[in-house]
Amino acid sequence: MSSNLLETLQQQLQEKNLSQGDWLELIQRLLDYGVICRDESRIESDLYDRFVRIESLVDDYLALMGVRLHHDSHFEYVRLIPPGARVPGIDDEQDQPFNGGLRARLSKQEVALVLVLRTEYDKALREGKVDEGGCVNLSMEALVLALKNLLSRSLPENISDRRQLFKRLRQLRLIRYSADADLPDGDSWIKIRPMVVNLVSNELIDQLLAAAASGQPPVAEDSSEPDNNPDNAPQQTLNPVSVDADSVFADTADED
Repeated sequence: MSSNLLETLQQQLQEKNLSQGDWLELIQRLLDYGVICRDESRIESDLYDRFVRIESLVDDYLALMGVRLHHDSHFEYVRLIPPGARVPGIDDEQDQPFNGGLRARLSKQEVALVLVLRTEYDKALREGKVDEGGCVNLSMEALVLALKNLLSRSLPENISDRRQLFKRLRQLRLIRYSADADLPDGDSWIKIRPMVVNLVSNELIDQLLAAAASGQPPVAEDSSEPDNNPDNAPQQTLNPVSVDADSVFADTADED
């Protein structure tokens, strides 16, 4: 950063009684996680409050890299939007998407689970079962059933793989669950966060539900086919109802 830019930044931070260390902590967290939710933890609560104080400064700084911010002040979270990303409910830019580090790469199993989380969130929203924080409670039993009915899939049989799957979605701030939750247990519950709405388009969900209602749910690509990838990384994201993967997750899903 040039000396002039650094001096301007330091001056504006001083006006808000913040140090350069406070700034670095906030920016590094945003770039590392891509999202900050005030109700996630004490650390993120402090960082979110700090962001609100200097939102315009953060916005200007990230704009230099072509990165946009989506700030939901009602549900108190902020998410980074990579250059050219197409996000449901947010105006698109003219840039074409690129495969960059800010994009969360999802496996087929993660893609399938996020699709189901979005459909269950919409269902609870219609039924008025959303709490004051915009979250929806969902039992593991209901999740397993929805995954089977909508996509003819099941959760990983291996317990550690299942826990890693839910840990990944928690890192993306799409779900919450207590530290002592026994996720393999059908009696366990998770909370679906409202951020899931920004990852899956309404059109895709409508097509998915229509396919399930017809009695012919889309068949997901499974691991029974030969794996030609030496690193065992999935080569394609789940492509339900013949919709391009790019439209599934507003550019957050990509080939691994």
